[in-house]
Amino acid sequence: MACRTALTRLLAALLIAGAAAPAGAQLRDDRVTAGFLPKLAHYVEWPEGARPGAGEPMTLCVLGIDPFGPILEQAARRQAVLGHRLAVRHLQDAGRAEGCAMAYVQGSSGRTTAAMLAALKGKPVLTVTDARFGEVRGMVHFAVQNGRVGFHIDDQAAADAGLGISSRLLGIARSVRQRGP
Repeated sequence: MACRTALTRLLAALLIAGAAAPAGAQLRDDRVTAGFLPKLAHYVEWPEGARPGAGEPMTLCVLGIDPFGPILEQAARRQAVLGHRLAVRHLQDAGRAEGCAMAYVQGSSGRTTAAMLAALKGKPVLTVTDARFGEVRGMVHFAVQNGRVGFHIDDQAAADAGLGISSRLLGIARSVRQRGP
């Protein structure tokens, strides 16, 4: 029931954010993305060895450029995932991403973003990118289309990293790269 309520709030926020932006305009409100990021964790299953221990936080890392400032920390403070508080870490490179359960990745260029994603490939880290900052895609890729914010999911990349993404989240994505057999 709590999962359904959280999904309903996520959908409502997506619709409201999209309705607030004029058609064809890029949505520049980082509050929207910062509000979604902590909620995504409710729809992901991490492998046993990648989950935090008792009393430890689940960590959401911002790799590279941080477009959020304190907004993300404020949104994360209101979240608990699988009984763990959500902590935010800011890192300049993926080499220090040990312990990150999720990573919002934004390099200074498409090439640096791709390099950071490559460094995380196969690790149990949910990678998130944003089309406003380039077309290089993580497992979840936020995008604005016709004035509405939505996201694309690469479920194969998630599977390769040992992650499971809820069918509820897959069902509201604009597109899904399916897992192979």
